[in-house]
Amino acid sequence: MRVPLSWLREYVDLPAGTTGRDVAAKLIDAGLEVETVERLGADLTGPLAVGQVLTIEELTEFKKPIRFCTVDVGRANGTGEPQEIVCGARNFSVGDKVVVALPGAVLPGDFAIAARKTYGKNSHGMICSGDELGMGDDGTHGIIVLPPEHEAGTDAIELLELVDEVLDIDVTPDRGYCMSMRGIARETATAFGLPLRDPALLDVPAPNSYGYLVKIEDPAGCDRFTARTVTGLDPEARSPIWLKRRLQKAGMRPISLAVDVTNYVMLELGQPLHAYDRSRLDGAIGVRRAEQGEKFTTLDGVKRTLDAEDLVITDNSGPIGLAGVMGGANTEIADAVADPETGAVTGTTDVVIEAAHFDPVSISRTARRLKLSSESSKRFERGVDPQAASAAAQRTVDLLVLLAGGTAEAGVTELVAPGAPRTVAMRADHPDKVAGVDYGRETVVRRLQEVGCDVYGQDELVVTVPSWRSDLAEPNDLAEEVIRLEGYANLPSTLPQVPSGRGLTARQQLHRRVGRALAGAGYVEALNYPFIGEQVFDQLQLPAHDAARQVVKLVNPLSDEEPALRTTLLPGLLQALRRNDSRGSHDLALFETGSVFRAGDRPGVAVRLPVDRRPTDEEIAALDAALPAQPRYAAVVLAGAREQAGWWGKGRPADWADAVQAARALAVEAGAELVVRQGQYGPWHPGRCAELVVTLDGVEQVIGHAGELHPRVVKALGLPARTSAMELDLDRLAAAGGKAVVAPRIASFPVATQDVALIVDASVPAADVEAALRKGAGELLESLRLFDVFTGEQVGEGKKSLAYALRFRAADRTLTVEESTAARDAAVALAAERTGAVLRGA
Repeated sequence: MRVPLSWLREYVDLPAGTTGRDVAAKLIDAGLEVETVERLGADLTGPLAVGQVLTIEELTEFKKPIRFCTVDVGRANGTGEPQEIVCGARNFSVGDKVVVALPGAVLPGDFAIAARKTYGKNSHGMICSGDELGMGDDGTHGIIVLPPEHEAGTDAIELLELVDEVLDIDVTPDRGYCMSMRGIARETATAFGLPLRDPALLDVPAPNSYGYLVKIEDPAGCDRFTARTVTGLDPEARSPIWLKRRLQKAGMRPISLAVDVTNYVMLELGQPLHAYDRSRLDGAIGVRRAEQGEKFTTLDGVKRTLDAEDLVITDNSGPIGLAGVMGGANTEIADAVADPETGAVTGTTDVVIEAAHFDPVSISRTARRLKLSSESSKRFERGVDPQAASAAAQRTVDLLVLLAGGTAEAGVTELVAPGAPRTVAMRADHPDKVAGVDYGRETVVRRLQEVGCDVYGQDELVVTVPSWRSDLAEPNDLAEEVIRLEGYANLPSTLPQVPSGRGLTARQQLHRRVGRALAGAGYVEALNYPFIGEQVFDQLQLPAHDAARQVVKLVNPLSDEEPALRTTLLPGLLQALRRNDSRGSHDLALFETGSVFRAGDRPGVAVRLPVDRRPTDEEIAALDAALPAQPRYAAVVLAGAREQAGWWGKGRPADWADAVQAARALAVEAGAELVVRQGQYGPWHPGRCAELVVTLDGVEQVIGHAGELHPRVVKALGLPARTSAMELDLDRLAAAGGKAVVAPRIASFPVATQDVALIVDASVPAADVEAALRKGAGELLESLRLFDVFTGEQVGEGKKSLAYALRFRAADRTLTVEESTAARDAAVALAAERTGAVLRGA
């Protein structure tokens, strides 16, 4: 909501010298979000004057049309002589009143105006457009043509209200009343402790039986409808400058007088309105739900297909408007058109004004489904004062009569569904308990009255909520009003008392250790949104039957392109890697830990929990059962250099081994034994993919994969060449580990090292050989490391040599050569039995 300070002063007598920043500070203290304070005209200096075009000479010898004009600017130039100006615009004629920047003026953008020779003529100034003066779009994109009543020489800066301050306020959904000058003025008056001149306090005639006929078929969707008629409008009447300027400052484009007036009243009172050309209406106005598949063309010229939930305004011909969203093209206010032969001007002369109150949920759903957000729908979604409809209609009638010479018909239609004011019971000390501050009853009552509430009672207060505050529904809402008006800055800072004996759970501790371990290994944490589009599964080359393709879809997603919850962390991480690489960061190592969401065989339906009591354990269990499984995963992605080159030596690019090592590091933190063996899955290169396996309840389970991504995946996602990745199920890794990580023991006896080189078939996984060596070596084996893999003629075709370093140590003695050799031989023997390994050189 853009709030011009000059307009705000009409409702609140702000102290002299109060600036926009002063008002912004007060509103921020009151809980509103003021984004910026824009100073219009801060870089504009005169002289800027109204001028009347006396002559126009067309200069035809140039490539584009150029005009040499003489303009009467009165005494603004100090001489009273006509000003000679060269101009390329075509939308003005002799006799028109225009805005002239004289030599010495400086326009927005530090554009200085001076006399100069151009196109063979001396030009002494510039005839200005709205864009050049920083006024915003008026729909013409041409020279400003002023109404004829303004005298030449008048100061245009003051006439066009070019100097002002505008507050840009981000109105949160719970404060819909602030989507109007009336609402902001009320907050400003309260913040400064000043009286408010409420623009909605108008004399409104009582409804009668001879107003325009209206029929409401859906009272739940429309609980109030006011209709007024104005006849005899001058089709040539134009919006005055003050009205246009207020709309422009508020961020709206002037269109025509009738439309400008309805927009102006909407900004002023917060009540959206619509004006229908009465000559285009066919019978009574109705309000109903649309028929499924019904067609309707809106004001923007788009033919739309309606849903049965959409609320529409109708006449005998069918829909004439989408309630609370946008009017229809079939009843649009007609522009004034002059007959070329007779000169007679035709256009809309009679209008029917609609001021209604619609169901916020219905309007929100329609606007979102049709992707048709409007100024009207934004207000209805946040809550509109239902009792402002009649005042808004009256204000619109008054302005049309004043500005267009119309006549207000005596008929007044007002249909209102039965209802009663909303009341909330609250103890007088409830805000004190919420804030931890002793406000006292008098302060509580005074603050609630300032926001428009009627308050009765002593210790037990009965608060009648004003019609414009639909967000005040319970005692905590009222307490919030008291606290924010008293000032959040005045609340004491008190740290909560932490119960003793509680700390991080084992799961939380593991997640922290994992994060520290990866960060220590040079990875940077990237937090991504948990939303994905299903097309990413094709890009990752996941099989059609893969469980990761079974997603949980959101009913109301933030983006239609990403409507599902993630089943893998890789899409978000790879997108972050691609984005950083495109911005010049080519050496990347990113990690993320977070939940993924796995849909079951049958999607559950969550039960609606009661609000008047604590849910039972069975109800909570049923709610949990309806939720998708949410295991916590860990993933890393790498690209570019893993070790930088420098004076210390050559660098090293990141590769699949780094991704595998990241998995090993996580296994160490979890205290789990991780088996790494060759695998093949989805996005990974089939020849450079490791399968990550743990043993749970005596059964081996694959918990993830690591390695280099497939070139087709790299190309589909636009990733750097040789990008590597790792992803594993952190919860299952933790389940495979011990309850506590055991610190390494410091040995006091020396280690005995034995190296073995075994020849096996090329198809035998190194992991199987390693497992056999570990089993055969027994408890004296301290560690086992593969340090060389060799293939070639020396070992034979279809064979490979695997060289291992075995470290033996005893806790109570120094091992003899015979003991370590016996352990080595036992390990080799079991490897030979299980894998067919042969000791190289034997």
